[in-house]
Amino acid sequence: MTAVDAPAVPGGTAAVSPRVPRGRDGLVAAAVLVVLAAAPLFLAPFATTTLARILVFALFAVSLDLLVGVTGLPSLGHAAYFGSGAYAAGWVSINVTAEAPVPLLVGAAVGAVAAALTGWITVRTGGVFFLMLTLAIGETVQQVANTWESVTGGANGLTGVPAVRAGGAPLANAGFVYWYVLAVFVLGFVLVWLVARSPFGAALRGIRDNEPRMRAIGYPTALYKYGVFVIAGGVAGVAGSLLVAQQRLVTPADLGFLTASLALLAVIIGGAGSLWGACLGAALVILIRDALGPGLGGHGTLLLGIVFVLVVYLLPRGAAGLRLRRRSPS
Repeated sequence: MTAVDAPAVPGGTAAVSPRVPRGRDGLVAAAVLVVLAAAPLFLAPFATTTLARILVFALFAVSLDLLVGVTGLPSLGHAAYFGSGAYAAGWVSINVTAEAPVPLLVGAAVGAVAAALTGWITVRTGGVFFLMLTLAIGETVQQVANTWESVTGGANGLTGVPAVRAGGAPLANAGFVYWYVLAVFVLGFVLVWLVARSPFGAALRGIRDNEPRMRAIGYPTALYKYGVFVIAGGVAGVAGSLLVAQQRLVTPADLGFLTASLALLAVIIGGAGSLWGACLGAALVILIRDALGPGLGGHGTLLLGIVFVLVVYLLPRGAAGLRLRRRSPS
């Protein structure tokens, strides 16, 4: 039985600049997209659900890479916007409508607004101060989710989220949910890629490399960082709404430090600044956590730690560094 025939299962360091895909790169991207689109026709429901979770987490990691790799703003609180978008999409699905794209747009809006409210002060710091301030924001938002029981469900989370609907019909099996997640993931990835390779993205990389010089030649660096902070928050909110569509449950853990640190780990493993690398890192993190972890007696986190140490020592540029090393002249 393939995923299309079965019901959905809930729940269940140098930076690299983006390049325009052309020639072989474009063919590889098209081939990967075709394989991903055909996956539910051949995979069992559990494997399809796991692949959908990978796509959700990959979009979240890509939004974080826009801060970490492109702009040079490592954040430990990015899950606040991911979880805020998830809670908003879930609440709207329960109380208003689950018809797409309403929960998706609400999740994006709430993620962007939350980033706008917290980012104006945050982006005016840097280094360790930025890291610790984002961590404090993430922990504060998680505490709000734990205590605001009338809206969030408290420690039990937001349960009973209905299946997302398309054209009036609920997406009631794993394959259809997966295709919905894949379509939104592709749109979100393309949006981030366009931002990263635009003149705005070039200015962000200049800020990453030498902010004082960019400020000296007239760039309003704080405004640029605030803009990308809001964009990243909005994309994280989109990923959060996909999380709700896939698992139909949101808990305070989705806002917390562990979720944020796993996303940062995915970016580092893939190579900061490489959007496809962030997706690869996200796939590795989810596979170890959800597929291999249960078979290791709950020691998936330990394995992730070992992988992280090996990457730091053997692949300081992440998976993207392997590609650059292959392309460099001998």
